[in-house]
Amino acid sequence: MTTTVSRTRSAARVLAVLVAVVTAFGALLADFVIPAGAAQHLRNDAWQPHAKFHDAQYIVMSILLGVLALTVLLRRDGATRSRVWTACAILATPWLGLLAALVFPGTAIHDPEFAGTTIIGLHPQVLLAVILLALLTVAVALTTRRRD
Repeated sequence: MTTTVSRTRSAARVLAVLVAVVTAFGALLADFVIPAGAAQHLRNDAWQPHAKFHDAQYIVMSILLGVLALTVLLRRDGATRSRVWTACAILATPWLGLLAALVFPGTAIHDPEFAGTTIIGLHPQVLLAVILLALLTVAVALTTRRRD
């Protein structure tokens, strides 16, 4: 018989696993595989090799962080709460980094020739970061709920 606490912790793990999968594969797909995104990133002839290097670095880092978080989440030993919190901290790293990069001088979320694509007024990457960070927040909150 499952308890309310175990169900909410399971839901927390499911949310974190979802974010981990998006983190592991999202940048690779968006920046290298999917033609529309790749044309703006690694397959953009206007980009200097060093800029492409840093995008490739971000892709590999996202894969590694996603896989690391999945490894933590899918382990069966140890406390579920601490595993979810650790995984959520790992998964928040690239998304917080994406948002924080916007405050550095001379940075932009897109190159000028690709301006104009927004969803509810936000660049798709910013919207995705906000959604995934919200899901991670919910996952952490679910693990803090106590049995009534």
